[in-house]
Amino acid sequence: MKKIKYRIVYNRKKRLDSQGKALVQVEAYLLGKKAYFSTHIYIKPDQWNCRKSIICNHPHAEELNYMLEEFILNLQMREINAWKQGKEICLELLKEMEEKPSSDNKIISFGRKWIENSPIRSSTKNNLYTTLTLLESFAHEITFKQMDYKLLLSFEQFMKNKKLGINTIAKHLRHIRTIINEAVRQGIIAKEDSPFTEYKIKTTESHHTYLLPEELDKLEHINLSRKKNTLRHTLDAFLFCCYTGLRYSDFISMKKQNLIQTDKELP
Repeated sequence: MKKIKYRIVYNRKKRLDSQGKALVQVEAYLLGKKAYFSTHIYIKPDQWNCRKSIICNHPHAEELNYMLEEFILNLQMREINAWKQGKEICLELLKEMEEKPSSDNKIISFGRKWIENSPIRSSTKNNLYTTLTLLESFAHEITFKQMDYKLLLSFEQFMKNKKLGINTIAKHLRHIRTIINEAVRQGIIAKEDSPFTEYKIKTTESHHTYLLPEELDKLEHINLSRKKNTLRHTLDAFLFCCYTGLRYSDFISMKKQNLIQTDKELP
């Protein structure tokens, strides 16, 4: 009986994308011919172990390696099903039997996989991951088919019960809409089946408070000599953001090379 051999290959085209990543594929080999199947997993060169053909040095290495094993198992199941049906085993048959996206796919697992391989900024990824964790605490396994108008209302109420503000709730719902839109682009669900065609995200006007000059002056001269140095550092960071208009998330990501010295007399 003909038997297809499978192996995992990385960066077959020897080319990195704009994020410095390359695709992981599964190679199918039969009678001198090869076919390649995309796993949709992109990683950096230092996250690939060539000798063992596994992902390493990656925060989700274990999960991604498990996904690769599952991918090969799915290919082998297609081969077995074809053999049971009396069909001739060939690489073209695997391509023909390639599974189409299903609306029974789990939103959370799909979302995490897409976020991991997306070229979006790390801060945006972290925000999306936070939303998925919140959604998972609401309902562990939700399929795209189950995600409808009523479920969004229930999730909205779930967040209200957690005492989240209206705009914070809106932020999480926009993140879910982003993932739903990606599923539409990938053909998992039809555009008209998106629950956001009926559900409208609610927001409220934000009222930002600000400190007066005399209040900032008081903070500058507050005596923290008996307190821990970390409090002084935290206060200095806060004042720096106040005077420069820099967001805290941008401040903590600053590096020495981001600073420009304009006064040569400064040390």
